[in-house]
Parts: sequence; structure tokens; C-alpha cells
Amino acid sequence: MILSMTGFASTAREFPGGLLSIELRAVNHRYLDVQMRLPEELRVIEAQLRELIAGRVTRGKVECRVGISQNDNDNQQLELNPDMVQRLLAISNQVKAIAPQMRELGMGELLRWPGVLKSNSLPPEVLQQLCLDGLKVVLEDFRATRGREGEKLAQVLRDRLESMAQIISDIKPRLPQILDAYRAKLSARLQEALGNVDDDRIKQEFALFAQKIDVDEELERLSTHIAEIRRILKTGGQVGKRLDFLMQELNREANTLGSKSVATETTQASVELKVLIEQMREQIQNIE
Repeated sequence: MILSMTGFASTAREFPGGLLSIELRAVNHRYLDVQMRLPEELRVIEAQLRELIAGRVTRGKVECRVGISQNDNDNQQLELNPDMVQRLLAISNQVKAIAPQMRELGMGELLRWPGVLKSNSLPPEVLQQLCLDGLKVVLEDFRATRGREGEKLAQVLRDRLESMAQIISDIKPRLPQILDAYRAKLSARLQEALGNVDDDRIKQEFALFAQKIDVDEELERLSTHIAEIRRILKTGGQVGKRLDFLMQELNREANTLGSKSVATETTQASVELKVLIEQMREQIQNIE
């Protein structure tokens, strides 16, 4: 399967006292860049969340956003944790003894301190596991979304490859005719410029020059690269970098075809090939 680097997936899960939402979105990037947006309650499992994402995604700029919204529930009860309060007050008194100018710990600050108030909502470790399980589900949907988008990109590449193969198929049988026409033109110009020139000498000189303008080897390499790209698209996997490298090879051969051209047909073929290669290169930037 060919995977696009762009994608989106989300899920929401209710738990006693609230709702947990998880979103994954990604755009193309040269490497894997994961950005996390987590509530404080889930910071402790950030490394685990990153590990899960890295296990399923290899390239792309990925944003993972996790949110917790509390429900206004009459059944939710708050209970004071006296042990935590005593410890905080003891520490506050120690600070006060060292720095008398410091003000005392306020009631609002005390109640907002993590662990001071306990509720009958989900325990932290259960909430953390709920988040990890939710991310696994989102990653499956995320991969499916990127797979669908990747197949569309692969089809665009196949269409362009078919057009390139057709250009090569059209121009290749015409190469002998193009060379013969150029030889006749060159012979006429030499005769005009130099008068009587030995025909064998013209043939000899043209044979040497023909090696420099022969583009059959470039067309063969183009066909070989096209076949390899088709094989890669069929095999699937993490192919973005390999395809990008092959675009460079295709472009090199198309440029050489243009530089060796001695006829309008081969020049036009070179231009059309380079246009198709550039179109493919733009699409490949979005493939993992």
C-alpha cells in the first residue's frame, strides 16, 4: 500500500466525569516530526504516545491533540485529602521560617494543588490507559485515511508513467529516420560549403557524430526507470524517498535527450517528458 503523508483521524470516548478526545492530523515533511498537545493529566504518558505514533508513521509533520472536557455531573463528588493538605502546610511553614517575607499559602492555591481534592471520577492510571487505547484506534483510522489518499496519488503517477511510455514508444521507431534526415541535411551543407567532398569521408565523419547524437541509450534507461517505478508502486511500503531519487534519474535522462536532439520531434519529446516528471515529483512530495 502507498501511504500519503497527509491525513486526519479522530475519536472521542466518554468516561465517568468527562469526555476524552483525540485528534491526529499530518502534512508532508522530509522527516517525522511529532507535535503533542496534551492536558497536564496525561503528560506522564507523552513518551508512550510518541512511541505509538512513531511505530505507525515514518515521515510527515504529525500533530496529536488530546483534550479532556469535564461534565457538570451532580453525581461527581469531591473529597479533601487531609494528608496532602498537612504536607503542603508543613512545607509552607518551613518556607515561612526561612523567608519570613513570603506570604502564606492561600486557600485557593491550596485547593488547586494536584491531589488535594479527590473525586469519584476516573483514576489517573485508568484515564492514561484509556488515552493509549484510544490513540491505537485513531492510528488505525489514520493509516486507512492515508492509504486511500496514497492510492489516489499512486494512480496519478501511473497515469503519468503511461504517458511517458507512450512518448518513448512513439519516438523510438523514428530515430533511424531522424538520423538519416540529419545526415542528408549535413551532407548538403558540407557540399555547399566545401564543394566536392568525398562521400566516404562524409559517412565517416557522420558515423562519429552519430554516436554523440544517438539517444537510443537514453530512451532505454527511461524505460527501465519507468518499469522500476511501476514495480515500486505495486510493492508499496515506504517508497517516497526512492521515488524521489528515481525522479532525479528520469529528469537527467530527459535533459540528455534534449541536449542531444537534432530534430523537432526529439526536442518536443524531451520537453513533454520533463513536464510529466515535474508533475510526478510534486505528487511524490506527499508520499511517505
